Order: sequence, then C-alpha cells, then structure tokens
Amino acid sequence: MITQISRDDLSLLERAVRHFRGAEEADLVRAFADTPSALALVAADEAGILGWCWGHHLARPDSASMLYVHQLEVAESHQRRGVGRDLLRAFMEAGAKAGATTMFLATGEANVAARSLYESLGGGLATQGPTVNYWFLLDPR
Repeated sequence: MITQISRDDLSLLERAVRHFRGAEEADLVRAFADTPSALALVAADEAGILGWCWGHHLARPDSASMLYVHQLEVAESHQRRGVGRDLLRAFMEAGAKAGATTMFLATGEANVAARSLYESLGGGLATQGPTVNYWFLLDPR
C-alpha cells in the first residue's frame, strides 16, 4: 500500500527514514512534513517498509509548477517487483493533482535500472541534451 504522507502519517515517514537512512530524527521529519512544498510517499505492507519517494512541488514565477524527485528507494528484498514504478506513478499523480505540469530528477549515468524505469514511464533526457549537475555546500550562518 502506498501512502501519501500527511501530518497524520508522520510515524510511517519516520519508519521509512530509519529504514533507508538509519536516522532517528523525528524533529527533522516533522520539519520536512511541515514544509509546504514537501511531497513524500511510503510503500509499506504488514511486513514493513518497502520503499519511499520524496521531493518537492515547486512553484515557478511564470504561474506553472513542477515536481522535483530527490529520492526514490526500494528495499532490496522488493526491488524489481513494481514498487518503485508504483511509487513514482503515485508521486506524479499527486503532483499533477496539485497543478504540476513537469517533473525532474537526476540519477547516475551508470544507474541502468533507474534509467530504464524512468524511460519506461515516459521520462527522457533534458531537451538541451545531457545535463551537468553542480552541488554547492552552503554555510548556514
């Protein structure tokens, strides 16, 4: 079952964070959930956490909006069973209902499984060709 996280589902999100990140930061989970742009979904069954997908619904100054997927992870024991596909579809549906018209994400060039999934769901390389990502470390003073 896939759950779109709301304030009522924070314990499920906390379980997913512990499962995939090993973190026990309940305050950080609450802060994320309280961020208006935050979007998170968790796949779970009676046995436990199967996967999660999280990112943001981003408003743009031209009145359009877009989705950003920061993380999609599936428990190793449930990979290649459609969990990632279901999570990504649910993420896209939630974003579309909220008004998003596009979605973007980044993955490693060598991550063939992820790239195959994204392409099977209609994703393609950016229209300007292969992209280059830059990361900046910020000083939170």
